[in-house]
Amino acid sequence: MEIERINENTVKFYISYIDIEDRGFEREEIWYNRERSEQLFWQMMDELNYEEDFNVDGPLWIQVQALEKGLEIIVTKAQVSKSGESIELPVENGKTIDLSVDEKIENILDDKFGKTSKQNPDDETAEEGNLSLIVSFHDFEDVIQLSHYFHGTGSGIEENSLYHYNDIYYLYMEFSQDELDDDQQEDLISQVLEFGNDSDLTIHFLEEYGKKIFANDVFTQVKTHFPAQL
Repeated sequence: MEIERINENTVKFYISYIDIEDRGFEREEIWYNRERSEQLFWQMMDELNYEEDFNVDGPLWIQVQALEKGLEIIVTKAQVSKSGESIELPVENGKTIDLSVDEKIENILDDKFGKTSKQNPDDETAEEGNLSLIVSFHDFEDVIQLSHYFHGTGSGIEENSLYHYNDIYYLYMEFSQDELDDDQQEDLISQVLEFGNDSDLTIHFLEEYGKKIFANDVFTQVKTHFPAQL
């Protein structure tokens, strides 16, 4: 997937149909299955926020163009006016256009991609500002070794869970912004990435399609079942 930052409020995606299929989606699903199209869209938004720091804190204005080999998607952050009666959409030269809240802003994406403007569902599942990470492991032995090596099993980790999907293990971790500073978080992440690889999958995808092995305290449970060999 290609990401182009147009300005502070607007980004453009290009995703090929091959990339869509590699992510576990059928080409027809994104047009006719609203739930699956939403999953794909928020998966792309998760990657965008990770790479470009494009936080979603309000409604979105979304345009989709179907190309021969993929989709071009333009996403613009909008704001609700102080009166609450219209949505202000940023345009060129710092100006805005007003859209009535009474009008259904279901735009091209809702017609062609099955998605309406709404806030990122990640806001409902993670504390604001917390950093999360999903790491993939092709061999469970790597998970075992990491569990014995990892030095951050105390406070500061809000959540960690282990999933299995398509013969690959996925570790989800969420770090507390209040208890860990940036350096501490980077240290913990570097420990994890010595044994696994950063993944593009989202927690929403894993919750729905993956098999949850451990809901929390992954490292403690793995060490209990697979003690270190002396």
